[in-house]
Amino acid sequence: MAGIERIRAVAARVKREADSGNQVAVVVSAMAGETDRLVQLCREAAALYDPREYDVVVASGEQVTSGLLAITLQGMGLNAKSYMGWQLPIRASGHTAALIEGIDVDVLERVFDDGGSRSSRVSRA
Repeated sequence: MAGIERIRAVAARVKREADSGNQVAVVVSAMAGETDRLVQLCREAAALYDPREYDVVVASGEQVTSGLLAITLQGMGLNAKSYMGWQLPIRASGHTAALIEGIDVDVLERVFDDGGSRSSRVSRA
């Protein structure tokens, strides 16, 4: 996503789908240049860094985008919520170059059934 205008364009597409009666889940990327900026900050912090902590820093770009998209959709009258992968949960292989191994679709279906809000019955420890 290049910036707020691109987020608005994506939000318009999501709204069209939702208005057509579809349930929509969106996986976003960081805004243009943000991942490179965050990677550079990690390199400046230390020559050697823990891959787990690197992932925490770099994932913050996607967190910002998902929050901004949810805010934009809410402004359009949709019941949108942002979630991190661990909240649904999405299982991945390791750190830095992780691949998605699986998504707990039962949790995702319950989020849709609850209208986007996670109740305590879908929380995982």
